[in-house]
Amino acid sequence: MAGTPARPPVLIVGNFLSHSTGTRGVCEDLAERLARRGWRVLTTSDRPGRTARLCNMVATCWRRRADYRVAQVDVFSGPAFLWAEAVCWTLRHARKPYILTLHGGNLPALAARHPARVKRLLLSAAAVTTPSRYLLEQMKPHRQDLRLLPNALDLGMYTFRERAHPQPSLVWLRAFHAIYNPALAVKALALLLPRFPGVRLTMVGPDKGDGSMQEVRSVAEGLGVLDRLTLPGKVSKGEVGEWMNKGDVFLNTTNVDNTPVSVLEAMACGLCVVSTNVGGVPYLLEHERDALLVPPNDPEAMAVAVERVLTEPDLAERLSGNARAKAEQYDWTAVLPRWEELLMEAGRSVRPETLVSTVGDMR
Repeated sequence: MAGTPARPPVLIVGNFLSHSTGTRGVCEDLAERLARRGWRVLTTSDRPGRTARLCNMVATCWRRRADYRVAQVDVFSGPAFLWAEAVCWTLRHARKPYILTLHGGNLPALAARHPARVKRLLLSAAAVTTPSRYLLEQMKPHRQDLRLLPNALDLGMYTFRERAHPQPSLVWLRAFHAIYNPALAVKALALLLPRFPGVRLTMVGPDKGDGSMQEVRSVAEGLGVLDRLTLPGKVSKGEVGEWMNKGDVFLNTTNVDNTPVSVLEAMACGLCVVSTNVGGVPYLLEHERDALLVPPNDPEAMAVAVERVLTEPDLAERLSGNARAKAEQYDWTAVLPRWEELLMEAGRSVRPETLVSTVGDMR
């Protein structure tokens, strides 16, 4: 169309690991959606090793600097924060504007320990986005103009079924890792068994190799519910909706969280969600309206909440319908145009002459 500004070529920096680990990052969906809309998109990195991935990210930023005009960089806490610092240092020396996207429920804790370091990185960006109101509020002291851009779903992939009369069929979908506390789901299952003899639990997701999968099996065997447990392993993104709809109640057992996509996927399918009340979860879910929230690492509380869902039809119907309604706000048709507008705006920005390095010693 005449008069329409040209879309700037984009570099997206994040963990593109779905082919090697089965865990699909939000950055992968964003890259694919932009490409379908006609954007020229470069990505980094799909290297499975952490050191190799960091090196590939930095090398791509520098070597391909003639092939993109603006970058989008995912920012996580822990050692991965250093990756973002190294990538952004490279982007500044390549004189490329960039957008930072904050992920992970532990970022506020990192910012509390190293406020100057976090603030330097955030202020160096053309814009900073966050997928949750939780991170928006927690990280505002470090940059005031944060933008809320939620993680998005393709609602067409998730068939909705209202759960007015849910069965004791439980679903858990996440990577098997200690921070997601998968054994909590097994303990809740065991507590439900005397009241609901037909109860079953399906736990879907890749094994991250920290012993959590083995713990799940051990706990299930010790509690006598191993025969009630189904462990299909990792599944493709296209299969998630099908696996979700094998159950009626979704358990989110995590100890740390931000805006979990798996919970949104369960909501899109109409499952009744029972979740720990941690991190960004209470900013996403409203207790008694679209989910039931319980304290972390409390199997008794989680079992009681599931029992309520299974024995109170009015509650189950309300949670199911309201969950789907909320999930509809996260469809790509609503979120992608906002990303396009932001990338166009950042592509027109000019980096300052004087650049401050954010790669420094921890203090």
